Amino acid sequence: MLEMPQPKPPAHEPRETRLKRLAMRSMRRGIKEMDLILQAYATDRLPVMAESDLALYDDLLNENDHDLYQWVTGQFAPKPKYDEMIGDIQRHIAQA
Repeated sequence: MLEMPQPKPPAHEPRETRLKRLAMRSMRRGIKEMDLILQAYATDRLPVMAESDLALYDDLLNENDHDLYQWVTGQFAPKPKYDEMIGDIQRHIAQA
């Protein structure tokens, strides 16, 4: 299967710019359900995330929306590197 090249975040991006970029990517997804889930998650969690978590979230946003939705809803297990973050998103949904 041919993999699509993934966009690379700008080098030396200021934190404030990165947060805005990730927030925008969280609310402009391919399916409405993921727009709602990730926009709420990004609003609450991005400002307090460590740089390593922001990098992981940036990677997560490159994943296919249908895969993300299935991971978040528990239909399929996420890729191992996303286990903890998907769990955090699921807990965030449950609190809403």
